[in-house]
Amino acid sequence: MATYAVGDVQGCLEPLKCLLQTVKFDPATDVLWSAGDIVNRGPSCLETLRFFYQLRDSLVMVLGNHDLHLLAIACGARRPSKADTLDEILEAPDRGELIEWLIHQPLIHHEHDYTLVHAGIPPQWSVKKAVKRAQEVETVLRGPNCVEFLRTMYGNEPAVWSGELTGMARLRVITNYLTRMRYCTDEGWLDLVHKGPEAPCNGKKVSAWFSHPRRKTVNDRILFGHWASLAGKTDTPNAIGLDTGCVWGGSLSLYCLETGAWTRCRCESGNQTIPD
Repeated sequence: MATYAVGDVQGCLEPLKCLLQTVKFDPATDVLWSAGDIVNRGPSCLETLRFFYQLRDSLVMVLGNHDLHLLAIACGARRPSKADTLDEILEAPDRGELIEWLIHQPLIHHEHDYTLVHAGIPPQWSVKKAVKRAQEVETVLRGPNCVEFLRTMYGNEPAVWSGELTGMARLRVITNYLTRMRYCTDEGWLDLVHKGPEAPCNGKKVSAWFSHPRRKTVNDRILFGHWASLAGKTDTPNAIGLDTGCVWGGSLSLYCLETGAWTRCRCESGNQTIPD
């Protein structure tokens, strides 16, 4: 039995199949962990969502910001943007079944001394606290206030967590930490504008969330996606970046939890893939 973690697939199904074939993935004994963003921007979003749904008994998945965006569009809380590639899902005959399954996926997963999350965990939270905060969002997603949450989750404020936050503002900052964060201060103030691999010089002392030496998860192994421009390089052993920019012409990466081994497939013209 092996457990493999994959970064942002974003509709790039052929590289994912390439990876699973390369490692001889067996759904009867092996488990795939997905860091989310399984759809949008790429060429095969409906097929990718169906593939994950069919694999669900051998799958652990957390929601990413693009997955939440799909949910918002599907329930009428948000209009699609010009860059979205979600029409096939929205028009599919099995759309309801797929969306219902997707909305029941968590925002964070902890098992085997690893924590899986789409973007990261802010410096001021422990893994236990992050799981507890994530459950607040998950409960709303599966309840009667789901549409209201998906309509109001967009936005960069509040920029920092406070236990006194309530309502949708509280849920929004939790969601931004777990699904959108890249840079922040050591107190958890978010910079949601900059996406590059180098920290911005804006006078706020922001750094990559995983680079703060006093963060409460410094000794925890965290698997995350979301940050394609890093190409998986964190220079922090316990922060394992899974997003290596497949949808932007890079590789799709698979990490084995038991051995620490990496396997990669990169895109070629015509959606062909070859192992790295």
